[in-house]
Amino acid sequence: MGGMGPAPKPEGARRRRNATVAMTPLPAEGRKGRTPKWPLLDDVVLTARRDQALRKAAELELALLEPDLKGRAKAAAEKKADAGREAALILTKQLEAQQQLEGELWRDLWRTPQAVMWEQLKWSREVAQYVRWKSRAEAGDLDAAKEARQLGDRLGLTPLAMLRLRWKIAEADDVKPASRKRRPATTSRRPRPDDPRATLHVVE
Repeated sequence: MGGMGPAPKPEGARRRRNATVAMTPLPAEGRKGRTPKWPLLDDVVLTARRDQALRKAAELELALLEPDLKGRAKAAAEKKADAGREAALILTKQLEAQQQLEGELWRDLWRTPQAVMWEQLKWSREVAQYVRWKSRAEAGDLDAAKEARQLGDRLGLTPLAMLRLRWKIAEADDVKPASRKRRPATTSRRPRPDDPRATLHVVE
């Protein structure tokens, strides 16, 4: 995705009324169809940390089986083993939660109006990158929140970003109204005296 450039001025604020900027209308009901396949691997950094924590926890468990381990040394080893198990469990749950959140965000985003343009532009990997940073941000990572905000602007996920991309949510005015059949105008006219349809009233 290239540079977005400055946002165009709203139509009413332009000096020249005839210098209009073409806007691409997006369907208000969002994108229809199946959600694209997730294109990225699992979080490599978090997966490596989880695997390392699991190996360390296993080593600490084996250390508890030493026959000469007694007294304070055994108590210290048990404490380390408990800490290792806890660290491995935390990272495992964190990775599972991130994967679940990524799946939910991915499905939700592909139902938005902007997803119609992402599909045309083949931006699936860019959307996936946003999902990854966004899921980390929601877990409390401030640096990830900054990355997610920048990618969200490029994807048109804010009103200002949509204006820069020349996208807008379609309104009723953008939809051609259905043609209505006009009823023939009915006018009540009194028949002329020489009209044979006229009814003559004879006064006696």
